[in-house]
Amino acid sequence: MLICGIKASHDGGVAVIDGNRLVFSIEAEKIGNAFRYSPLTGLEQVTQLLTGQGVDPADVDQFVVDGYWTDDAAVVRTRRSGAPFTLPVAPYLDAPDGDPLRRYTFGDHDFAGPATGYASYHHTANHLIGAYCSSPFAARGEDGLVLIWDGGMTLRLYQVDRRLSTVRMLGTLLPMIGSAFSDFCAAFDPFRYTPQAPDPEAVVRHSLSIAGKAMAYAALGSVHEDAFGVIDGLLAERFAAALGLRRGQQTPSFQRLAGKMAALSMRIPDSAREVGEQVAAERDTLLPGLSNADLIATFQEYLGRLLLHRLTEVVRRHYPNGHPPLAMAGGCALNIKWNRAIRDSGLFSEVWVPPFPNDSGAAIGTASCEMVSRGGHWALDWNVYSGPDLVGGGAVPAGWSARPCDEREVAAILHQEGDPIVVLSGRAEIGPRALGNRSILAPAVDPLMKDRLNEAKDRAYYRPVAPICLASRASEVFDPGGDDRYMLFEHRLRNGWDKRIPAIVHLDGTARLQTIEPTDSSTGRILEAYEQLSGVPVLCNTSANLNGRGFFPDVRTAAEWGRTRHIWSDGTLYTNLQWDRDAS
Repeated sequence: MLICGIKASHDGGVAVIDGNRLVFSIEAEKIGNAFRYSPLTGLEQVTQLLTGQGVDPADVDQFVVDGYWTDDAAVVRTRRSGAPFTLPVAPYLDAPDGDPLRRYTFGDHDFAGPATGYASYHHTANHLIGAYCSSPFAARGEDGLVLIWDGGMTLRLYQVDRRLSTVRMLGTLLPMIGSAFSDFCAAFDPFRYTPQAPDPEAVVRHSLSIAGKAMAYAALGSVHEDAFGVIDGLLAERFAAALGLRRGQQTPSFQRLAGKMAALSMRIPDSAREVGEQVAAERDTLLPGLSNADLIATFQEYLGRLLLHRLTEVVRRHYPNGHPPLAMAGGCALNIKWNRAIRDSGLFSEVWVPPFPNDSGAAIGTASCEMVSRGGHWALDWNVYSGPDLVGGGAVPAGWSARPCDEREVAAILHQEGDPIVVLSGRAEIGPRALGNRSILAPAVDPLMKDRLNEAKDRAYYRPVAPICLASRASEVFDPGGDDRYMLFEHRLRNGWDKRIPAIVHLDGTARLQTIEPTDSSTGRILEAYEQLSGVPVLCNTSANLNGRGFFPDVRTAAEWGRTRHIWSDGTLYTNLQWDRDAS
């Protein structure tokens, strides 16, 4: 069965599954240097992407569209034949007592060929099934839990039973939606956004970008646990009012209210935003002396502890003597601090986060829903390098030379010259992280390298640069180290290594580690050769892209950007003939 999954709104994309094998997943932002979080340009782009990947749209057995919402209906506002078009889809959320995998069918649009109409599943379902089906325990045929916290939904926990082939919701854990952290941060500089004439798409891009940047910015501050009570009280006031508690009544803590409201499926979408705005307006009274970075760091830690507290309560209720495996999905599963805390809790035998936990994986998840529902497959056969291939045919950009070059020579250049190199190889990574095929690699031993890379990429000085490390030595260099292929858990440097590889140490002493095997990709082989030359099993790894855009789609774009002397792409080294290091 050939299935085409579609995410038409922000983080748009198209994914194809053949049986249970992921053929490809192409996100709109990775086409032609598009803006991050781009939607599909229109419904015709679906067939264009299929054709471009060698798939005849007429061969597709089923088109499936991710669920969504607007203020008044479950629809996606997109374009068809150049004109605005409203595409009906499944509701954003499943009902607490409903079927999480309920299948909806529509005849409002035919994408191509004999497959008339399209199916659709809840947005929650794409995260739920995409995370579970990509997990190691799904591949082993085991049951598992799935925790989902995405921008517009409350924190939800599901159980997958493989013997019965069923999915059920165990409960809503928090009444706050997944955008709570970014909503709070939006009240403070540098994340406040007040354009004179707001562009709706620019507002969406800004909102979606806050959480990742704020996680980095928090390292400029400190966690003030004595502020937790103030934050808890401000949240409790808003939720107590929703429960009908009168002014003057003793207001329970928000931690106590949260479970009660979640059980009633209640939520107040703007609660964190309102609290942020109140703190910003009354900070000298409420939380005197705290900087913006302190407030953001403190709120992040408060939310993380609240998340873990509620998760612990519910899991222990259902598994008093067990330790089930857990998959995590939704945009909040990109928070490496929260992920580390959950993994370290001891609640679970295994914690899995796919490399596409946010809506970058929605097309994959939506296609996987159909794979499970109609194909009967519960485990997805997939590869992280299933994005778009390079375009351009290897033409040599003007002002650049080109010559054959293997991975060992790239490693030697990195070691001897000490400068960054753009690496473009094979198919792009799926998901938001650059994992070696669309990366800028650089020596981590240079203490100035982080600043050089941030300046080259037009990024704020506080943004971290990730380490990529040989898996065989990760536990020697990092704590805890181990297998972390997709940069999704927080690590710290072990004794002495923070001095040896200072460029990848964040301001708070942490690192967003990616581990890699030499057999994984060209970057793995480059790193293996670099370690043999230098004794250091780590390089800097940051995404190869224009600021605010998707990955470089070709060598030409990287050359026009021109902020590295060398570009290496699938066996060819391109060198800038007019290179001026001081001007780069």
